[in-house]
Amino acid sequence: MTRISDLEVAILGLLYEEPQYGYQIEKTIEAWGMRNWTPIGFSSIYYVLKKLEKKELVTSKLEKVEGKPSRKVFTITSSGKSTMETELRDLLSWNKKLISSFDLGLAYLNYLKPREVINCLENYVESAQGRIKFLESSVKTQEKLNAPYYVVALFSRPLAVLKTEVAWVEQFIEKIKKEENL
Repeated sequence: MTRISDLEVAILGLLYEEPQYGYQIEKTIEAWGMRNWTPIGFSSIYYVLKKLEKKELVTSKLEKVEGKPSRKVFTITSSGKSTMETELRDLLSWNKKLISSFDLGLAYLNYLKPREVINCLENYVESAQGRIKFLESSVKTQEKLNAPYYVVALFSRPLAVLKTEVAWVEQFIEKIKKEENL
């Protein structure tokens, strides 16, 4: 079985239901708000499609469009569907380590003065509150649209995680204040 990256899974998943061309994939990514939960850049779409084609998980053919240049349409192969299903089972079954640049900051926070660390962490909480408002609004919007439960989950899960993280950071700020007598 071919192993593929999360980015490849994201693109392959878009082709699972129907063949698409690159610009159509970009429009789907925008419409689904995928950049809120996956690291797909516009410039990486064709790069990933080429990798998937090389791995024989997708095929492509040129499609003529009247009055426009031909476009390359990508179709998932049976091997691509099988790989996608295997990857989905893996993604949904195992908790994997997440790498956060915030943790890198925590590792070296002793190089800053305690008051400076507190200011940074307070800024972090403020920025997280903005993201929380966005996610809360997104959940409400998806529920009003009667979106499927798995679409709502794309916004409600990161909302729950972020609220928990903000609570942890606020407790950490209090711990620093107590230990540093601030």
